[in-house]
Amino acid sequence: MPKNLHSSPFQINREIPWEDLGKGMQRQLFGYNETIMMVKVKFEKGAIGEAHSHPHTQVSYVESGAFEMTIGDEKKVIKAGDGFYVHPGILHGTVCLEPGVLVDVFTPQREDFLPKMN
Repeated sequence: MPKNLHSSPFQINREIPWEDLGKGMQRQLFGYNETIMMVKVKFEKGAIGEAHSHPHTQVSYVESGAFEMTIGDEKKVIKAGDGFYVHPGILHGTVCLEPGVLVDVFTPQREDFLPKMN
């Protein structure tokens, strides 16, 4: 993947397409460069963000809804206005209890989220 890929300076919500991830989840890619990335993830009730880990630092904000979040061995219900932090390499996942949106920030950027360049 080429380096120095970045978003435009402004991200207008209504102009950014939602990527269907299946299983009741959609992703919207906001601002990014090679060192940081912000992403919105929309969940339907009952959608499961499968347990996974990645080499990125992640901090997330609950824009709306309610989620049962597991980070490592700790589990908590988080709601609109709450947030969480995930250290690189730590197993984490979520179950959506009430439809909602998470705003995720990663460092460095998640190159696997970038549109595929042909």
